[in-house]
Amino acid sequence: MALQLGEPDREPLLGALGLRVRAARARRGMTRRSLARDADVSERYLAQLESGAANPSVSVLRRIADAMAVPLVDLVAEPGDDPVELALAVAALRRLPPSRLLEARRYLESALHAERGDARERRISLVGLRGAGKSTLGAAVARRLGVPFIELDRLLELERGAAVGEILALYGQPALRRYERACLERVIAETPAAVIATGGGIVGSTASLSLLLQRTHCVWLRATPEEHMARVVAQGDVRALAQNASAMADLRAILQARQGFYGQAHATVDTAGRSADESAEDLYQVVLHLLEGSPSRKGSTSSVQAL
Repeated sequence: MALQLGEPDREPLLGALGLRVRAARARRGMTRRSLARDADVSERYLAQLESGAANPSVSVLRRIADAMAVPLVDLVAEPGDDPVELALAVAALRRLPPSRLLEARRYLESALHAERGDARERRISLVGLRGAGKSTLGAAVARRLGVPFIELDRLLELERGAAVGEILALYGQPALRRYERACLERVIAETPAAVIATGGGIVGSTASLSLLLQRTHCVWLRATPEEHMARVVAQGDVRALAQNASAMADLRAILQARQGFYGQAHATVDTAGRSADESAEDLYQVVLHLLEGSPSRKGSTSSVQAL
């Protein structure tokens, strides 16, 4: 007899699938409405899927994965699907405490790719949610360093002749991430020294995040969800609050989904409760240490953390 929805043997699988879809959507900063539109499913169905109450077909899952620019296997892979050696490596990593995973990843990068410090040259990249201060602080630090300041989103808009929001609406998340990656590759190829402010959703692309980590000195500008929202509103953009009563809940979900990816940056500057001048000085000092290849300053202050 075929299993029906709600039976114990099916719930764990569908529940895990729903969690993966919801996390992938949040990492990319997509609303449920936008993902439903791009994947050609109803919002109601997507809500059921994310709650573990729907049993999607492979074709529906592929549309959802494509709309988020996520490999289908990332949504459905179960333990045992990987080659033996990869499965053993993953099992070994899973035995590590969370605090050591970053150390393990960097060791693997160094051992397998023979990554050299000069591959990053004098490029600084800034990651973080909108309202973190990437434009303001990045421009200030670039002036002090005497290097160009590049806003990746603005450059992308110039190259494509359309705003990021329009590109997303017209072509969807996968195309936006491809264009963003190509733009980043050109900046790295042509600019040995710069401060690069990235879009908040760039960590939605594993390839782009890997490129930032390998070819730039990457810094996460971190703040609380409340400060992110307050800064966006202070800049005159009240659309999120006006159009979405759950804007703060969405922002918290996005930050939670992305913080593990932002946290892979080579250093973190916490701008919470700090003035723009104070944060700019914090960032400048972290950048100097990154460029000089100095030893870790982890825990040196309450607002600055270099890994």
